Amino acid sequence: MSKKTYSIFGAGAAGLYTAWRLLDGKSKNEKNQKMLVKGDVLELYDWGKYDFSKKNPGTREPGARVCTWHYKDNKDNSYLELGGMRYLYWDGTPQGPGHRLVTKTIEELDLKKDSIPFNESADPLMSLRSKNMYISDINSNQPAPYFANNYAQDAPPDDGFTTIQSVAITQTSGPTTRREWCRFYEEGRINIDMPDSSIFQKGDLLKEIGYWNLGYDMLGQEGFSYLSDGNGYSSNVVNSNSAQSFNVNDEFLPGTEYKTLIKGYSSLFDSLFEEVEKLAKEKGITLNYYPNVRLRSILHTKSGVNFTTATRKDPDALAERKKCDAAFLAMPRAAIELVAQATRYSDEEGMDVLNHEKVQLYLESVLMEPSYKIGMFFDTPWWRTTEAGSPTYPAKLTSYFLTQEGIEKLRKEGFPSNYLKKIESAKNPVIISNSFNDKASFIAAVENAVEERLTFKQEKQISTVAELDTIGPSITDMPIRQVVYFGDNARDGKGKKVYGILASYDDILYATFWKALELGPDATRKIPESRDLQPLEGPREATPVMVKMLRSQLASLHFGPQADYSYVPEPLETRYMDWSLPPFNAGYHAYKSHYNLGDVQRKIRKPSQLVPKTDCEIFIVGETYSNDQAWVEGAFCTAESVLNDFFGIEPIIDEKYYPFISPE
Repeated sequence: MSKKTYSIFGAGAAGLYTAWRLLDGKSKNEKNQKMLVKGDVLELYDWGKYDFSKKNPGTREPGARVCTWHYKDNKDNSYLELGGMRYLYWDGTPQGPGHRLVTKTIEELDLKKDSIPFNESADPLMSLRSKNMYISDINSNQPAPYFANNYAQDAPPDDGFTTIQSVAITQTSGPTTRREWCRFYEEGRINIDMPDSSIFQKGDLLKEIGYWNLGYDMLGQEGFSYLSDGNGYSSNVVNSNSAQSFNVNDEFLPGTEYKTLIKGYSSLFDSLFEEVEKLAKEKGITLNYYPNVRLRSILHTKSGVNFTTATRKDPDALAERKKCDAAFLAMPRAAIELVAQATRYSDEEGMDVLNHEKVQLYLESVLMEPSYKIGMFFDTPWWRTTEAGSPTYPAKLTSYFLTQEGIEKLRKEGFPSNYLKKIESAKNPVIISNSFNDKASFIAAVENAVEERLTFKQEKQISTVAELDTIGPSITDMPIRQVVYFGDNARDGKGKKVYGILASYDDILYATFWKALELGPDATRKIPESRDLQPLEGPREATPVMVKMLRSQLASLHFGPQADYSYVPEPLETRYMDWSLPPFNAGYHAYKSHYNLGDVQRKIRKPSQLVPKTDCEIFIVGETYSNDQAWVEGAFCTAESVLNDFFGIEPIIDEKYYPFISPE
């Protein structure tokens, strides 16, 4: 058999995972001609140039829409995340919640030792309509500043998600497993009687209803505004497919535990790239890595896949004409559409799969959601209570969160086994993976469960295991929207302490607010946005006016609405990432209504399935058309499904309870 060439376009999460599994995966069958073997070629194209290693240096840390940023670009210094930040830990049980492929990959790459908690505050600070409060403060005597239907302002804003979902699911009914949710996307309907005044009625299919439309119908203007402002994400209430949005916003899954990596989330992709290099060398497979090169056009021919490339140096000119046996487009919607546009006007002979009408219809099935993130480093943690003082509204960052891992640690330390059994089975309140605002309420819940007073030693043991220095966020309706507190997380712990915060975590609505501050008042824009590849180059330094605007809003959040910007000290360094710029043109994606999203997931990954009498080896992988949009898990799952179904590679984990994409 002649030498095979597989070409991967995109060196982010999906591209690196695809390369790794092509090299590391085991074949389902003894004779599988699609497996890479000695002498074959694996190509990895990267429109940017990620800083994978000393051997392969670059302009920014890897991960596509994951981007760890260290103070002064020194990996020994404190860091914060300006892109994807975390994953949902999976405990390995058949029906346990969490991101299974990310968790498994981290284990396979021997990174489990670097996995650390990334848990949210149990009592986050909020500033809405110039009123500062904590979630625990909100009640009928101290309502949020809204005039919502049915006094919804007397409860936390996220209760609005529950109200919307009540048209089809409740805490005791509705889908729970991943397979059940996939079926719900297609079959879920409003199953309660709606008043005549409602726009939507019993029996309406949720996939045909926009989530914003349904939310407005259920909550009214004020109630929807409270939910939209108070949940922190505009993307959670955008007019996406309601059936899918129910899952995204679901509040009823117990045991969710967020984690990240101690060196920053980008370190996952350093390790993946290193593993790809190692495996290719071991197996005698030629690995060709092409940074600063992108896919320009692509056609299916009888002899294979013909494609052209372009370079960063001359992005409009054709660089090379090449062929491969299989092409993996590890790219988001915007980048794929650019390739389709160029292919549309190509004079080359071949089948133009991407521009077939049904393929275009499915490519357009997702919303592109802009995102903008700004990070700041300070020499003090001025946002929390310290010996040096406290802001008027400090971020409450200490909470207690006991996990199953914590139980095992306590068992090894000799904590009474009968106590541990009662803690694990406690229901009122649930203790395992449930956040407690303070030590007193946590210990009270434990003592209530075990029906005994803990000794001083036992109290210290269990509180030490459960105590977390959480990461936030604080939430506001000001353009900063969310603030996430990374603090001093330098690896060596030596030298001067530097404290980082994600000072603005924006999506959709407020992204353009910051764009107008990027150049300052005395500059004219010179680079067209269509050519501004800032997300590939790395975090860009903020202007003084952007910094001052950030300080002003942070002061209002932590010191009160009338506080002067000077209450917040001058930062050591401030940089931003604008994910609305090419080549991503979005921080994340969501399915539109009026689509069968399961069919989209199954067909778009091999677009020729949508073209009659056509079968070509062009594949689309990535989070865009996944079950886990906005997560690394989505990128891994689409890639895994393609390799399992079209390349005969054994699944990396059992998918009985966890289909990687929506099944038939």
